[in-house]
Amino acid sequence: MDLKETTIAKIDQLVPRYPNKRSAALPLCHLIQEDIGYLSNESIEWIANRLDLEPINISEIVTFYPMLRTKAPGRYQVRVCRTLSCALAGAYKTCKQFEDAFDCEVGSTSPDGLVTLEYVECHADCGNAPVVMIGEKEYTGVKEDVTRDLIDKIKNKTIEIG
Repeated sequence: MDLKETTIAKIDQLVPRYPNKRSAALPLCHLIQEDIGYLSNESIEWIANRLDLEPINISEIVTFYPMLRTKAPGRYQVRVCRTLSCALAGAYKTCKQFEDAFDCEVGSTSPDGLVTLEYVECHADCGNAPVVMIGEKEYTGVKEDVTRDLIDKIKNKTIEIG
């Protein structure tokens, strides 16, 4: 597995901070996912070996936490807030536009690998609902026309992702 040197350095600093190495499993999952985008079987085995655990111990963690991914995400991660303010302002309609445009259901990646579409809970910008994040960039007041513009920018690969 190819990890960045900075990720390995962070791991080497992190693990000794825990009296029980097993406690470092979740932070290691986050670090590796941040580096390579998801947690492959190879990375799960790597973490298990690093912490003197069995791969099943890491798989249990990975499958429990919804923020940990076992498949590579699309080039653009589109996250649509669905909490009450956003839902009332049209978040489900916004999400449907993304689904139709990229032939991709919520919770999956488009066939071309361009977009991973997810629902998320509260971006804490309820006054400007609905809220969509693409990468690390937040877009507010995402109504039908704004959604069409975002879709075009994604398809043309000209969108700012943070």
